[in-house]
Amino acid sequence: MRETGLKDVARLAGVSVGTVSNVLNHPDKVSEETARRVNGVIDELGWVRNDAARQLRQGRSAMLGLVVLDVGNPFFTDVAAGVEHVANAHGRVVLLTNSGEDADREARALRLFESQRLDGLLVAPVGDDVARLEAVRARGTRVVLIDRLASSPGFSSVAVDDRHGGRLAVDHLLEQGHTRVGFVGASTAIEQVANRLAGAQAAVDSHGGGCLEVFESQAMNAQAGRSVGERIAALPPGERPTAVFAANDLLAIGLLQAFLLAGLTVPGDLALIGYDDIQYASSAAVPLSSVRQPAFEMGRRAADLLIAEIESGGDVVPEQVVFEPRLVVRESTTR
Repeated sequence: MRETGLKDVARLAGVSVGTVSNVLNHPDKVSEETARRVNGVIDELGWVRNDAARQLRQGRSAMLGLVVLDVGNPFFTDVAAGVEHVANAHGRVVLLTNSGEDADREARALRLFESQRLDGLLVAPVGDDVARLEAVRARGTRVVLIDRLASSPGFSSVAVDDRHGGRLAVDHLLEQGHTRVGFVGASTAIEQVANRLAGAQAAVDSHGGGCLEVFESQAMNAQAGRSVGERIAALPPGERPTAVFAANDLLAIGLLQAFLLAGLTVPGDLALIGYDDIQYASSAAVPLSSVRQPAFEMGRRAADLLIAEIESGGDVVPEQVVFEPRLVVRESTTR
C-alpha cells in the first residue's frame, strides 16, 4: 500500500500542496479556516510528515535552539516562553538546554545543536569569549545573543541595561538611609553580575558617605543565597550591612530565609532587594523589592531577530536591543 503523502492531504483538503506546506511551516500565511481544514485532514489520515527526509533535502530543520545559563531560574523560563511564542507563530519548535554557567557544557550543547542542523540558535553565553559562537555562525548557523549585549561585530543581541539596574537598586537603598550596603552575587566572570555590581558601586560612589561590601556566592540560586545569608547574619551588628542587594531574586529568597531563621527582621535589621522580579518575589515571606527585567519580551524580541536572519538568508543589519529595567518596591526595603 502506498504511503500517505503531502499530495494526498492537499487533495482531500481541496488546497494546493503549497498551502499544506504553509500550514505546516508558516501558519501565519494562511487563514484560520484553511489551517483547520488542512489539520483536520492530517488528523483524519493520521499522517506524520517525514522531517528527517525533509531535513536531508533542505539541509536544515524547522527547529531553533535555546541555550540558557540556568534553566532552574524562572527568569529564563519566561525568556523561553517569549521565544516559543514567536517560534510557534512561524511553525517552528524550540529545543531548550541548560549550560549551568559552565563553558564546557555550553560547548557540548552547541556541538549537539549544530549536528542536528538547527535553523538557528539563541544563546545566553557563559563568559566573554564568543569565539565558539563565531565559529558556529561561520559554518552557516544563525546566532543571536540573549541576556547579553553583543560586543563582537555581526551578532544581533537582546539585553537589559544591567548597570542601570544595579544603580536603581542601590540608589533606592541609599535613599532609605542605608550607608553600609552588601552585594551578593556569583563570580563577576558572569557579565550580568559584573554589570549589576558596577551599577551598585556607581550609586555608592555618587552618593558619598556610603560603602559597598561584596559577598561572593558559589552559585546564583536560593541554596547559595542561604549560605551567604548565614555568614552575613553571623556578623556583629556593627560590622553587618544594613541593606543587601542580591544579583538575582533566587539569591534574595535564600538570603531572606537565612535572615529570618537567624531571628533578624526584614527590613528592620536588614533591607533586601533582588533582581529579575520573578513571580516568587511578590509572594515571599516578606514581599521582595526587585529590579524587573521584561523576560518574556526579551525572548520574543530575540526570536524575532533570529527568524528575520534565517528568512533573509542573513541579509539583515545586526541589531543590539537594550531594554530598560524598572524598580519595583515592596515591603523588604520600606520600613
